Amino acid sequence: MADLFITTDIHIPEQEIDLIAVRSQGAGGQNVNKVASAIHLRFDIHKSSLPEEVKQKLLSRNDQRISSDGLVVIKAQQSRSQLQNRQQALLLLQQLIQSTLIKRRPRKKTRPGAAAIAKRINRKKMRGQVKAQRQKVEH
Repeated sequence: MADLFITTDIHIPEQEIDLIAVRSQGAGGQNVNKVASAIHLRFDIHKSSLPEEVKQKLLSRNDQRISSDGLVVIKAQQSRSQLQNRQQALLLLQQLIQSTLIKRRPRKKTRPGAAAIAKRINRKKMRGQVKAQRQKVEH
């Protein structure tokens, strides 16, 4: 396994990623019971060579794959092949880190236009008329 490239200037050395083969869960017959084809990927954010800014963004994410002590745990078990599961786990780690590098544009606050306000008021009036129709009829 070679280094995992996140961008052209950010990469993770293979020594920082622990890949452990385990048995898959779920249905699958004898193959599941005797072959360790699932992969547990463990990556310690604090001990990694990632830039400090990327580390902080990863740690601040609300992602169930990142534990409170900064350990990323990814389990890949989609395929029957250990090699494919290994590639899937590395791809998921790569996507997780790349998603922190995307800079989102700040949202511009806007107010509803005059037509939208008029439409909303009209809907409210119509709804009020429907409710008014439900009252008892006097003879």
